Order: sequence, then structure tokens, then C-alpha cells
Amino acid sequence: MEEIWKKLYESAKSAMNPRKISDYVSAGEVGAAILSKSGRIYTGVCIDTCSTLGICAERNAIFNMITNGEQEIDKVIAILPDGKTGAPCGACRELMVQLMPDSYKDIEIMLDYENERVIKLGDITPEWWI
Repeated sequence: MEEIWKKLYESAKSAMNPRKISDYVSAGEVGAAILSKSGRIYTGVCIDTCSTLGICAERNAIFNMITNGEQEIDKVIAILPDGKTGAPCGACRELMVQLMPDSYKDIEIMLDYENERVIKLGDITPEWWI
């Protein structure tokens, strides 16, 4: 496995901090790490609410990247509560497409860390409305 994926996995894992914030908000059950094209790593956690105000860990990490002045994604990893990795949801994919409409298909996603299965966003989002 590429060393960068190990570093991304550890970054996402260390961002996780499952906790109940209030009767209506919990956070940190899913952690994500984004590798920007410049080589910097940005992390985020999911924030779940009793309404639609929550956010996925991947989008949180992307917003962290944007807040820090970058907008190009190279690699994405998300760690689920059971420690496994998985594909981004539709809202996360949509944000990545809109952020990088000409090159989103090349974003690498760690689908299965244990089996070292990496896919490209274009493989799971081949035809988008953009």
C-alpha cells in the first residue's frame, strides 16, 4: 500500500472522536481525510443532527480545505464507525463534481482499505449533470 494512504487513514482515524454533544447533535463517528493537489492533508468528522443540518465527514474535510485556501482534491478516505472505509455519499460526490467539474473523474477514493481497493470518482460517478 502506498505510504500516503496509510498517512491519510491515520489522519482520518485520529480526527474521529465519537461523542454526544447534546440531545440533538452527535459528532465524530465517521472521520475523513482529503489530500489536496498541493499535498496537504485536511480532516473532518461527521456531525449528525436530528434535522438536516448535519454534515458528512468528507464534506467537512473539503470545507476545511477550502477554508485554508485550496480547492483541488487528489485523494479521499472516510473511516466508518466499524473502522472500515467506504465510498462518499451522493451529496459528497456532488460537491466534488461541482468543485472540480473538469477533473473530478480523477479523484482517487479509498473504497476498501483492508483490501487496498482504490477507485476513481469517475468510476462511481461516470455521467453527471455537469
